[in-house]
Amino acid sequence: MDDKQDNQDFPRLSKRMAELGLCSRREADDYIGRGWVRVDGEVMATLGTRVRRDQRIELDQRGATVQQQRATILLNKPIGFVSTQPEHGYRAAIELILPENRDPQYAGPLLRREQLRDLSVAGRLDIDSTGLLVLTQDGRVARQLIGEDSIMDKEYLVRVEGYLEQSGLDLLRHGLYLDGEPLLHAEVEWLNRDQLRFVLREGKKRQIRRMCEAVGLRVMGLKRVRVGRVKLGKLALGMWRFLGDDEQF
Repeated sequence: MDDKQDNQDFPRLSKRMAELGLCSRREADDYIGRGWVRVDGEVMATLGTRVRRDQRIELDQRGATVQQQRATILLNKPIGFVSTQPEHGYRAAIELILPENRDPQYAGPLLRREQLRDLSVAGRLDIDSTGLLVLTQDGRVARQLIGEDSIMDKEYLVRVEGYLEQSGLDLLRHGLYLDGEPLLHAEVEWLNRDQLRFVLREGKKRQIRRMCEAVGLRVMGLKRVRVGRVKLGKLALGMWRFLGDDEQF
């Protein structure tokens, strides 16, 4: 058996935990180092340990408690805010996560200072777009939304200018290339004479705008209204709320 096959059959414990959806690999290394992980009932505290795929891996109650305290926040991002590193003259979306910007129509606990620590964007939204932006401390959520094997669908309402023949609509659905690579199948339909609905299962940089340009349309407005099973709903522009206990992507 070669090394590559051996690594596939006996992955590192942290990688296997991520594959099973227990946590992210970074979180797994932390939990392993703390002695919070059991393999077939035995505590496994050595980083880099390899396991068989049929072995039972468990995170003890201390790790589960830490995970339950990790925040996932939904923000209705306005135009002019960047998702990640702020550009000159612009603010980062995370700056909107303040107690006074919490949408009062959604119930939930108070925002704690530690919930802003290690909060990262799971699925960027460009500076000229509005709508649902997910920020999370939870590696499980981040992997689900933006992991290498993620196929989470995202829904957008796109206001456009220009004329589009049926052949162009067909191309938007399948047949376009960006950055030299074919795009995955997309759901695209007219909602009215100047608004399209897109559902994508990938997220290349400014993808929808570039797709529309390729078929002769100009995007005048773009709003993300759903990520997986979680909808933007009535969340007000510039406001945020916690992901509900009863919500799953």
